[in-house]
Amino acid sequence: MLSPTQEQQMTASRATEQFLIPLTKDTKNTTGYDIYPSFSATGTIFTGFESLAKWITQQSSNLIIDGYGGVLWETFIQNLQSQLTTANYISVADALLPASEINHLISSSIGNDDPLFGKRFTGEFRDFFSADKLQELQPIPGKLNIIYGCGASLAGWKAPVIYIDVPKNEIQFRSRAGKVRNLGQPTPNNDPKQQYKQFYFVDWPVLNRHKKQLLPKIDVIIDEQRIDTISWCTGTTLRDTISKMSEHMFRARPWFEPGVWGGQWMKERISLLNKEVVNYAWSFELISPENGILLESEGVLMEVSFDTMLMLNNKALLGKAAERFGDAFPIRFDFLDTFNGGNLSVQCHPTVAYTKEHFGEDFTQDETYYILDTKPGAGVYLGFQENINAPEFEQVLRNSFNNHEPVDIEKYVQVFPARKHDLFLIPNGTVHSSGENNLVLEISATPYIFTFKMYDWLRADLSGKPRTLNIDRAFANLNFERKGEVVKETLISKPETIREGSDWKIVNLPTHPQHFYNIERLEFNTRIDLDTAGQCHILSLVEGTSIKVLTNGLEQTVHYAETFVVPAAAGSYTLISNGADVKVVRSFVKEECC
Repeated sequence: MLSPTQEQQMTASRATEQFLIPLTKDTKNTTGYDIYPSFSATGTIFTGFESLAKWITQQSSNLIIDGYGGVLWETFIQNLQSQLTTANYISVADALLPASEINHLISSSIGNDDPLFGKRFTGEFRDFFSADKLQELQPIPGKLNIIYGCGASLAGWKAPVIYIDVPKNEIQFRSRAGKVRNLGQPTPNNDPKQQYKQFYFVDWPVLNRHKKQLLPKIDVIIDEQRIDTISWCTGTTLRDTISKMSEHMFRARPWFEPGVWGGQWMKERISLLNKEVVNYAWSFELISPENGILLESEGVLMEVSFDTMLMLNNKALLGKAAERFGDAFPIRFDFLDTFNGGNLSVQCHPTVAYTKEHFGEDFTQDETYYILDTKPGAGVYLGFQENINAPEFEQVLRNSFNNHEPVDIEKYVQVFPARKHDLFLIPNGTVHSSGENNLVLEISATPYIFTFKMYDWLRADLSGKPRTLNIDRAFANLNFERKGEVVKETLISKPETIREGSDWKIVNLPTHPQHFYNIERLEFNTRIDLDTAGQCHILSLVEGTSIKVLTNGLEQTVHYAETFVVPAAAGSYTLISNGADVKVVRSFVKEECC
């Protein structure tokens, strides 16, 4: 999975309003896939700058307003000034190092010529600031002083802290519209790919570390994605709600993107999606670095980033896996829709060693394709033909790229029929692609941008430009031993029933030894009682209209194709059928990997 191209991004930005969460919960959507799933907050969610200003004036103190990258600070402060006209506003951005020094600081992370890939920045947010200039940012005695901006708390004031959050899909929409800057940059980057590159490898890692330090002590958190009608709650409400969520089933808010190969399955079946978008290639069901979670109070919604849960209490969410993965949620679920679309690129993902050395990631993009739906004749490209000649294959690919000549991919890569509920295994280094007319539930390790494309069917992107290929990186990682019969025997999962009762069974879908996660299918027609056994479970209803999920006395509904999470701290839980046979896929970290 790769970031969309510029024209694709423009197409996506036209759908921004569809993904900007409504201020109030639409209670009418009770019969199908919910694109705005929410969890009841333990306290009040407020709206608007008037209520925020009232809270501020009750503090009898100076104030710190910190926040994530992507906040529209100028507009936010203007809106606040309309309510607090006499306050003294101080921008922490005045203490930033010059852009040239910041660019030198981060050059080892993004200073290469690669348009997509860099290496995780390991420094701290404080490194972006002048210590002397931070010290100079002092309040004026006798006034209400408000220091604001990303990193405002670094000035060291003893004052209440407000934190502004923005979901990452909204940051990307704003990036494509030229509304946001990278950290330390004086102007927006006019190349969204380059801007995303700094987001991923520099901005988000340092902002996440900074945010984790603040979360236990913030006094207010704000959802700013509606800049003129914010929603907010106290830090106590946030922390108490996250604690409650960690003991119950919940869903992340999914978000959707078009793509050059995208299809029509989601567009036709998910009623609340914007039908004017050309297609939907991806549904980001649970990609923890970029998803948000919605909190609800008396019909009012606000969103915080999913990783807030990990920052506050990773053990409650991940259980045993927290020791291995820390604040990195290990497993992702997303949809790849090629119904009436096109083939994905022929691609592979990096080895663990390559990922650590070149990108600074702790683990790599080991994937699987679970076929949720398909049309007759659909297939999955997986592994090499028995007679593969690596140098010849490389030469053919390079010739195709240089001379725009088609490649007979099936001469080199095997293709297998795709049927509902098949599971194809794609450990790192495996050549693969989803063919057209599949709805793939991609169950994978969380890293999600490290796709090395070798061949893309001579397609241009949605703006008519050639799509970027990564042939060099691919051939540094391809496993040419995954060929012929080896692929059939080791990369196509063979289901086996491991437990069963009178009207239920648990089917193991064995994964590859390189996969650190298990996949199982739960099949039942009344109910099935389960236990997390100290692990976080990620599940999706893959057959059946809906089910009830019961966790610690709280009953919630899940609809077909919805992904949901049962945290480790939930302990036992029950899935209840609506009266028909259902199938639920679940995944969790293997015991030996903890």
